[in-house]
Amino acid sequence: MKNNKTFWSTLLVFMAAMLWATDAPLRLHVTEELPSSLIVFIEHALSLIVLIPFLIISLPKLKTLSVKGWISLLIIGIGSSALSIIFFTEAFRYMNPSAAILLQKLQPFIVVFLAYFVLREKFTKYFWPLTIIGIFGAYLISFPSLAPTVFQGEVWNPQFIGVALALGAAILWAAGTVLGRVVLKELKWQDITSLRFFIGFIFLGIWNLLNGDIQMIGEITGTSWLFLFIMSMVSGAVGILIYYRGLRDTPAGVATIAELGFVVAAVLINFLFIDAVLLPTQIVGMVIVLLAVIGLAKRQEI
Repeated sequence: MKNNKTFWSTLLVFMAAMLWATDAPLRLHVTEELPSSLIVFIEHALSLIVLIPFLIISLPKLKTLSVKGWISLLIIGIGSSALSIIFFTEAFRYMNPSAAILLQKLQPFIVVFLAYFVLREKFTKYFWPLTIIGIFGAYLISFPSLAPTVFQGEVWNPQFIGVALALGAAILWAAGTVLGRVVLKELKWQDITSLRFFIGFIFLGIWNLLNGDIQMIGEITGTSWLFLFIMSMVSGAVGILIYYRGLRDTPAGVATIAELGFVVAAVLINFLFIDAVLLPTQIVGMVIVLLAVIGLAKRQEI
């Protein structure tokens, strides 16, 4: 019975990961019309519509939340929910979207590293060798020519900027995973999901008011509104709810392998719909990263 429960939970994680992969073509389209901060703000606003029932139940629980819980929740909402998606969206302007997505698979290594300092979890002897292998694969994905160029003339190399943004998103998402474990001691997974979007929504609302981007809402085309709605529902609120529900009964190492469905689906979808073709060196890097992640999971590091 337990194995059957784990199977269906793992399947939910895999399904959620596949859903996350669907928004790259849509995200690439809306970045041509809107600034990243406004895109992410609208995503949070639309996602909250679905999450309102959970939010109503969750808000009173904030009264009993500890200081550590508050700090963790704020970092999750502002960093892991708002800034991370801004960085990820902005990376699409500078680099191959498939490469930006592949770099997110460095998260397990970052999670283990952060967990060492935040949760006092210990490394095993396999962590550093696998991390070095994973970083090498990520290097091949980031710089397929093998020689990174930081500047082009007197300006930053767009590829370098894209890599920095994608890695920034990976770090913030990884921090959210570690701090989520802290908050889960006080709140349920439904609470964290709704409060994460709520805090991100408030932060992004203030951000867009201050920089004036909020005025562009009236200029959004019908097509972009449709894409934003699909993104916020499929890969946003619904995808994350399915993921956290599956994660509840899925071992972390198994969940990490199931999440590789995100990479497979994303590369395929990007190839079919936006001609985002990976270079041979990047494909080698992708295989190396995926094998390192599987190795990390099987050694029960995550």
